Amino acid sequence: MPAPERIPTRSMSGPDSRAVVDLLAKGELTVRGQVREASNAVLVCSVALDGVEADCVYKPVAGEQPLWDFPDGTLAQREVAAYELSEATGWGLVPPTVLRDGPYGEGMVQLWIEADPGAGLLALTEDEEAAEGWKAVGPAQVGGDRTALLVHADRPELRRLAVLDAVINNGDRKGGHLLPAPDGRLYGIDHGVTFHVDDKLRTLLWGWAGEELPAEAGVVLDRLDGSLAPGTPLATRLAELLTAAEIDALRRRVAALRTTGRHPEPSGQWPAIPWPPV
Repeated sequence: MPAPERIPTRSMSGPDSRAVVDLLAKGELTVRGQVREASNAVLVCSVALDGVEADCVYKPVAGEQPLWDFPDGTLAQREVAAYELSEATGWGLVPPTVLRDGPYGEGMVQLWIEADPGAGLLALTEDEEAAEGWKAVGPAQVGGDRTALLVHADRPELRRLAVLDAVINNGDRKGGHLLPAPDGRLYGIDHGVTFHVDDKLRTLLWGWAGEELPAEAGVVLDRLDGSLAPGTPLATRLAELLTAAEIDALRRRVAALRTTGRHPEPSGQWPAIPWPPV
């Protein structure tokens, strides 16, 4: 029997993306291991269908830890909703993600992304200001009474992710949730704590806070505004994953970003940086 064709461990856009989604949704899942350090159950799997195979992550709903501010058993749906929003932007910032049954019940299945360990997106510097090509986040404790300046790269794809996070109200944009791929593309993962009706934005990507949104973001937000109207395919799909109140709050966030034309700033109601930051 010939070896199955393997899909590269990177996200795809366009028609190929739908083929990957089909594989993830209908293929046979085989558990290969577990990410032990994750707070929720995260299983590393392979998925195979019609001679095609890929690596993926499977997060069963049964393995989710309860959160005081999110309804139980909803994190997997939020991960899928984040993928749907990412696709609607055209930026392709979230790997193909589906909701399906698996060996341990219903859960989220997402294409595995092999990150490039040499692509630096975050850094600590002893300088008082960020160097060219970097944006300052804020001071960070590095041991004892010492502090350093936390900075992130000033890259267009990272800025797009900051806009997407503002739209989906991401409460957990840590450094480990940024996956720069060897092909130069950037992906964000772990979107279980998103789409809350209250402002929950916590991120390491505050470097553009208060700055004007780039022109491409304005175009995308205008398109999202129309795509989220009641009865549209995107709104109908999101209604299968989120509550009506959460979708209304999503529309308000898009409208607010279009009105201000600026990256949001920390609200002061919650810690601005997730913990742990990595």
